[in-house]
Amino acid sequence: MEEYGPDLVSVIDDEGNQHQFEILDAIETDESRYVALTPVHDDPQEAVEDDGELIVLEVVNENGEDLLVPIEDDDTFDEIAGIFEERLSDLYEIDNESETEEN
Repeated sequence: MEEYGPDLVSVIDDEGNQHQFEILDAIETDESRYVALTPVHDDPQEAVEDDGELIVLEVVNENGEDLLVPIEDDDTFDEIAGIFEERLSDLYEIDNESETEEN
């Protein structure tokens, strides 16, 4: 029987540091593809201290290779992040109160 585990992706930042993330969800629009990620921690203490922030990136294909890049347009980011929050709110405890209190 094949075991199922989290869908993991490694990302190298601008400084050459490698980070590992779990892909929580992915969506595709007419314009692009997007993924919602959460960091994977090797140290259990880091996992406990993690603020649980959802990382939303765009998937772009460059020279046949998929790259994860920040969403540059604020309106697009807000729309895509909202879709992910709505889709994931049933699976994870996503608290939108902090956003409301900041505004």
